[in-house]
Order: sequence, then structure tokens, then C-alpha cells
Amino acid sequence: MPVIDLAQVDLKALTPDQLDWRKFVLPTDHPMRVIRIEKVVANIGVGQSGERLERAAKVLEELTQQEPSYRLAKRSIKDWDVRKGEPIGVAVTLRRNKAVWFLLRALAAVDFTLREGSFDDWGNVSFGIREHIMIPGTKYEPAVGVWGLNVVTVLARPGLRIMYRRRARSDVGREHRVTREEAMKYFQEVLGVKIIR
Repeated sequence: MPVIDLAQVDLKALTPDQLDWRKFVLPTDHPMRVIRIEKVVANIGVGQSGERLERAAKVLEELTQQEPSYRLAKRSIKDWDVRKGEPIGVAVTLRRNKAVWFLLRALAAVDFTLREGSFDDWGNVSFGIREHIMIPGTKYEPAVGVWGLNVVTVLARPGLRIMYRRRARSDVGREHRVTREEAMKYFQEVLGVKIIR
């Protein structure tokens, strides 16, 4: 049974303040083994800087209610007129309530259906949205246009922070990582997603 009853909730009017990210967990027998959403990253790859990139940034800011960061080209590609260090994409990292709020709306755009290939071996889930206007509560603006975007969700157990902290950094053991099967179970039981095999 999903944590939130989508039949009772209007995703167009839903705000991050109405959600509690602590409830969106897959319970287990031990508090350090629960699975939760660590972060949700939304990005739009434009491939060039300039006016198109600014419009993509505006779209992403409207969708996530957060200012996006610009992503730079890693190398120069002469045929595409891309220079190393040039901004060619925008991305937003969401955590806690905003992450759950955006993920529910993004899943609604794909009818709460994901492919099995969207899940990797480390608890990460990636899917694309062809047109941003498919997300509930989004209006079409001719001046901005229609954009596609990628949504990446990272699932983790408590303690993942030891990989990234500055002092006494350490690896997370294989047993403590979220597996592909556990990620699928989380999306099915907690978010009510149908997985196509």
C-alpha cells in the first residue's frame, strides 16, 4: 500500500509543505536498514549556451521552485561548436520534502510506470520525461517552448554520508547499499509505481 493515496491528492495543488519525507521509507526490522530517498536530481541538457539555455533554466526553476546550477562541457567538440568549460546544461538537486514532492509529480507525468531498465545495481533510478508540460500543474508558455528532462532518484540507507564527509571518510559496505531488487520494491510499495518487465 503506497504511503500517499493518489486518488485523494490533487498533485496540481500539492506543495512541499504538505508532505513529510520521513514517512516515505521502506520499513525493515532495524532502523539503520530502512530505505529512503536521499536526493532527486532533475536536469536538462541543451548542448549549447545562450538564450536556449536560459529558457531551460527558467523551466527547471518553475518546475522545482529552486534555482538551477549550470553544467559545463567537459571537452571541446568542434563539429557541435562546443568549447570546454562552456555551460551546456542545467540541473537541480532536491532533498527531503521538495524531493518527494517533485518525484511524485514527475512520476505522474509517466503514469506511475517505469521500465525495469531504469533501475541500476546501486539503488539509483533514472527516467526521462519527453515534455515538461506533462507534469501536473505546469502550463504551456509559447515564449519558453517545450523541454524534455531527466529525473534521477538516489535511494539510500542511513549512513551513506560516510562516503562523502570530509573527515574520516570511508566506503559503504556492499551489504548496506541498496540493491536493484530493493529499489524496485521501494518504488512499488511506497510510491505505488508499476514496473514493466
